[in-house]
Amino acid sequence: MTQEHEYEVLSTEVAFRGRVIEVHKDEVAMPDGETSQRDVVVHPGAVAVVALGERGVLLVNQYRHPVRARLDELPAGLLDNQGESALAAARRELAEEAGLSARTWHVLVDHLSSPGMTDEAVRIYLARGLSDVDRDVQGHEEHEMTTSWVPLDEAVRRVLAGELQNATAVVGLLATAAASRGGFAELRPAGAPWPAGKAAP
Repeated sequence: MTQEHEYEVLSTEVAFRGRVIEVHKDEVAMPDGETSQRDVVVHPGAVAVVALGERGVLLVNQYRHPVRARLDELPAGLLDNQGESALAAARRELAEEAGLSARTWHVLVDHLSSPGMTDEAVRIYLARGLSDVDRDVQGHEEHEMTTSWVPLDEAVRRVLAGELQNATAVVGLLATAAASRGGFAELRPAGAPWPAGKAAP
């Protein structure tokens, strides 16, 4: 059995440091004895919430500058509060963006958004048993955000039709549809381990 190669980072340089991300230039040892430069977007990670209630799933709509468009998405946010757990961040984002709290939380799915270029890890929760809370608007994005309820079947149809393209929303909605067939019995508890995450579960 061939021993697996260890892709050791021989050196790293911070090429860019922004408000949220950094770009690192890593020199990596390759299996053939050569080295290769890899540009890595270093990201704090994020959480998102599929809020599922009697009216369907809740989507938020906001402007996303890199694609110059308003997109329907899940309530979501960065893991950028020091010491805040992923679940606490998800609860906070659901309240801030949607004015909702939830009685029941499960881990729906974890995904790596684009592992060829970034270490961003996203944990998506399923939140049920919803109730209204005061919406505590924090920033510019929340001021412009609108919300809508969409039946789950309609949301899946929109994904498959290419009408809903935000990656985390696509993953979360399709995972919800798949998990619903088994009554959500196979979902992990809200505090399940998250090896790829940079925050405590």
